Amino acid sequence: MTNKSTLGVVIIVGGLLVLLAGMYIYLRSKKSNKDSKRIKELRRGTQQNKYSLDVIYLKLYSFYKSVPMFKRYLLRLRNKLEVIYMQDEYKTRKQAAKAMTNTFLIIIPVIFLVIIFTRTDPLLLTILLAFIVIILEALMSGMIDKFDTKLLKQQVSFFTEIRHTYHEYNMVEEAIYETSQNDELEVGVQGQKVYEILISEDPESELEEYYDTAPNSFLKEFAGISYLTKEFGDRTDKDGSSLYLKNLENITKEMQMEIMKRDRIDYAFQSLSIISILPALCIAPLKNWAINNFAFTAQFYEGKIGLYAQIALIVLTIICYFALRKIKDTGNIKEVDNGQTEKSWQMKLYNFPTIKVFMDLLIPKKNTKNRRLINRLIKDSASSQKIEALYINKLLIFIIAVFLTISLFLLGHKMTRDYIYSEPTADYNLLGGMSERQKVEAMKVTEAQNIALNHFKGNLQVTKQQILDYLPWIEYYKNAKPQELDTAADKVLEKLNMLNSEVFQWYELIFALVVGFIGYCIPTWLLILQKNIRKLDMENEVMEFQTIILMLMKIERIDVEMILEWLERYANIFKEPITKCLNNFEAGGYEALEELKSEIAFPQLVRIIENLQVAVEKIPIREAFDEFDNEKEYYQEKREESNERLIKRKSMIGKVIGFAPMFGIIIGYLIVPLIVIGMSAMTQTMSGMQGAAMF
Repeated sequence: MTNKSTLGVVIIVGGLLVLLAGMYIYLRSKKSNKDSKRIKELRRGTQQNKYSLDVIYLKLYSFYKSVPMFKRYLLRLRNKLEVIYMQDEYKTRKQAAKAMTNTFLIIIPVIFLVIIFTRTDPLLLTILLAFIVIILEALMSGMIDKFDTKLLKQQVSFFTEIRHTYHEYNMVEEAIYETSQNDELEVGVQGQKVYEILISEDPESELEEYYDTAPNSFLKEFAGISYLTKEFGDRTDKDGSSLYLKNLENITKEMQMEIMKRDRIDYAFQSLSIISILPALCIAPLKNWAINNFAFTAQFYEGKIGLYAQIALIVLTIICYFALRKIKDTGNIKEVDNGQTEKSWQMKLYNFPTIKVFMDLLIPKKNTKNRRLINRLIKDSASSQKIEALYINKLLIFIIAVFLTISLFLLGHKMTRDYIYSEPTADYNLLGGMSERQKVEAMKVTEAQNIALNHFKGNLQVTKQQILDYLPWIEYYKNAKPQELDTAADKVLEKLNMLNSEVFQWYELIFALVVGFIGYCIPTWLLILQKNIRKLDMENEVMEFQTIILMLMKIERIDVEMILEWLERYANIFKEPITKCLNNFEAGGYEALEELKSEIAFPQLVRIIENLQVAVEKIPIREAFDEFDNEKEYYQEKREESNERLIKRKSMIGKVIGFAPMFGIIIGYLIVPLIVIGMSAMTQTMSGMQGAAMF
């Protein structure tokens, strides 16, 4: 490592130490403010160790909240963690700070390594640092998914404890209260909330509110079944067992299958995210290795083609990384919207009068086919954004893509011109590079030829003879032989043609517009991808419907409309048509179900709808779905087989996407340049040798 490099590393490390010292001083100065007082109240009675991890996390929470750059990420984490910890402010703050700190412990060493390897390439350094910022939030979301799975595993033990307690008390609310006393577990908070709902004066409205904030569908099912059992009483099944306990058993089996599915998907994807990111971080080391060992590749890696290849690799890496996250997505924790779609920055931007007038020209008109198709795509992809926000994103991406592409072309032209003026002009071996002495001699040739380049630059009609006549006027070529002058004139003419051609071309503008159009389409393509990914879960959702019906069909006073309400509550893919059916149910139940059947083409769901139609007019619900009870084991095995196919399909797609950047950097950034440029250099060397032999 050179002295300058060592000095740079020392400065960076020193800067980090100064930053840490500043953070410590800042935290000490904020000790007596309102936030610190609140923390002191929260941890009163737990101050066994002044420097415990909990206290450190709470102090870090205050620090993250006070820094605008970190505050945005912290609030997004809070929105998700509040769903798990409900009103437990202490745990919400602690876990939010812990997730951010763990993320920084991963990101900071990566940033440090990127700075070390790319310190000589400011552009690549900037791009990689921007890439790291992009994946920062994705890493935090991944940590939140772990909280979700942890909660799900706690629920299995929680429901098992409720079964034992229910045998003792024979009262739903008392069993839940007794089992929820362990405050250390996240599921205990959820159990206490369900207990409060059951003993409240208006449990129905409280239950509806809980449905909107419950971390996962299994807790919704648990809360709903507990309420129905408390309201209508428990009853015994054919074998004499408690119906409530049997329903808990069904929910537990569903959770166990979900946990197994998540564990297997996590195992299949555990290293794919790292594999997809690694190529972007290896660009600089690979480039330096290739130039040091194969000097002829410098014209590729130091030129505009190398720059374009770097950008393409980083864009491919970003696309593959986020596509992997979309495909892997197993977490059920969603941010509570609270109407934020209306307050999003896209909608604020859209509401500017001038922008609104322009955007209304771009957005499909109301009651048109295109608008209906876009709205349907937004709903099918389970996106909460409005069509106005979608088109704001599309337009901004178009503008940014065009601007960046044009800037990239201009930068590429500048890099090539600079490389022409700074490239050592000499013939050297294909393997290895030049010695220091050879480099000095080569740079003397380059500086001499640069004088000729500056003299003829911009002259598109220059001839070789004109260059030959001018070269003897340059000090370096005063005593040169005719053969040397001829070779130098050819080289100067070649450089001159390259120099004159390195200007912005009309076809580059067309290419920039094409890239902008692709960027304009990306938000729509992401919705289509999300829609197709959700189709993979379609069969899984219908099987969840079967489990819900299996739990409800034996409860007294259950009717078709109530079953539809439950299905709508847990629906994701089929939510819109079921909601529409519920809205039309009072006008005619059979007709509303017939319309629902016509809108859905999935055979298994159509079968459920037909059974509901029979239950509307002819027979009780229990008899209409009696086959579900008889074929329960078959449906469970089918569910397991469906999960198996889903995991294999996601794993196969994930491997293709995850290894794409790796193949891109090995083949497109290393092997192809070595072969193509090596063959070209070899051809030029052979031609030079033949020319020398002729003389």
